Amino acid sequence: MKLLGSPASAYARKVRIVLEEKHIAYDYVVDRPTRPESKVKDFNPLGQIPVLVCDDGSAVYDSSVIVEYVDGLSAASRLIPEAFADRIAVKRWEALGDGIVDATVALLLDGRREEDKRQGAEFQARQNGKITRGLAAMERDLGANEFCHGGAFTLADIACGVALGYLDQAHAKMDWRKGHPTLARLSERLTVRGSFAKTIGDPL
Repeated sequence: MKLLGSPASAYARKVRIVLEEKHIAYDYVVDRPTRPESKVKDFNPLGQIPVLVCDDGSAVYDSSVIVEYVDGLSAASRLIPEAFADRIAVKRWEALGDGIVDATVALLLDGRREEDKRQGAEFQARQNGKITRGLAAMERDLGANEFCHGGAFTLADIACGVALGYLDQAHAKMDWRKGHPTLARLSERLTVRGSFAKTIGDPL
């Protein structure tokens, strides 16, 4: 199988980390949908990355669906628990992580527009509010625990770690570590984990 993505995509990184943790072989194909020669739309009609192309030519998208698919390929090192309550709790962490990434992407793209075409202070405050509230919820729910859920490494830790890493890349002026000491410690541990170290994205 092969994964179409971009080194600047937090969502592609999330999928890559899951693939690495599951020890599933894949070809990583850098394909930016904005380029005319991109093949992404041939596999995802929405023209978005990441896209997982299976050996039979079928495609799986978006990132939340891909990680669930990949986790189900092998019973070893399960990242999404089977028990309903635990599964929902982990997926909730994923939603928080993805939401923080979404808001950060919105700020990044808006900041790249010409000044007279930017959304303005209200838009920025709304996106920053999502990030601030999301981080507060993560800090509260993590508490004194080593992992985000259930005392073991799961997709919750991956989604959280990817979001924190993306903030460092794309929203460096936000000192998210201030006021979030447990998240800061978690980020330090995850940064040196093999799957995270191997998938660090390109500078934005």
